Amino acid sequence: MVTTSLTQSIQVVLNKQIANWGLLYVKLHNFHWYVKGNQFFTLHVKFEELYNEAALHVDELAERLLSIGGQPAATMKAFLEISSLKEASGTETATKMVEAVIEDFTILTQELKAGMQACEEVQDDTTSDMLLAIQTSLEKHRWMLQSFLG
Repeated sequence: MVTTSLTQSIQVVLNKQIANWGLLYVKLHNFHWYVKGNQFFTLHVKFEELYNEAALHVDELAERLLSIGGQPAATMKAFLEISSLKEASGTETATKMVEAVIEDFTILTQELKAGMQACEEVQDDTTSDMLLAIQTSLEKHRWMLQSFLG
């Protein structure tokens, strides 16, 4: 691993992702609990699958950040300050919920790509590989959700 001063940029990248996934975890629970309509059973299960995956990402990202000397954001206040994503309003229709998740996954994918570039600059292949695995999963989820909408 490179020197501590060079890892600061990676710590910022990781904390942004921790905040994004922490916020998304709560947002996906909101959607899971409040989805209504004829797609309830399908989306209720899908949102649960996604929030379980979000929980894994938060933990893996936070542990990686700790391993390189960083301090992960660990409060909703911090998540809201750092995250690029927006909270759910609580009034979304089922279609708007799916559209919001697609939009969030698009934002996350762009930020993950930028994060991987930052990792390349400091030769942090471990973090880059972690971000790539998350990106791969997001791209598949995004495709499936877009197909769901038609």
